[in-house]
Amino acid sequence: MTTTVTAATVSKNFGAYQDAAVRDPVIITKNGRPRTVLLAYEDFVRLSKRDRRVERTAELGADEIATIEASEMDPGLDHLNEELPGTKSLTAKNAAG
Repeated sequence: MTTTVTAATVSKNFGAYQDAAVRDPVIITKNGRPRTVLLAYEDFVRLSKRDRRVERTAELGADEIATIEASEMDPGLDHLNEELPGTKSLTAKNAAG
């Protein structure tokens, strides 16, 4: 569960919030508004890699994009479609008939 605390509170007990951030991100507010997030280094690395992957797709050529668009996902992974806004899984579509 994400914790939200003021910057003043964090500065008074940084060690405790640093330990808490290893488990879940800690949102730090200033003047009542979220300003920064303290998170585990591993989470930072994972998010940084995700950003790099997204940027690389911008470098794809038309042939590569066409190949990707024509590909089909393994039916065992169909549940992942539910994570996309505005889409339904093939299983749900087939059940609806």
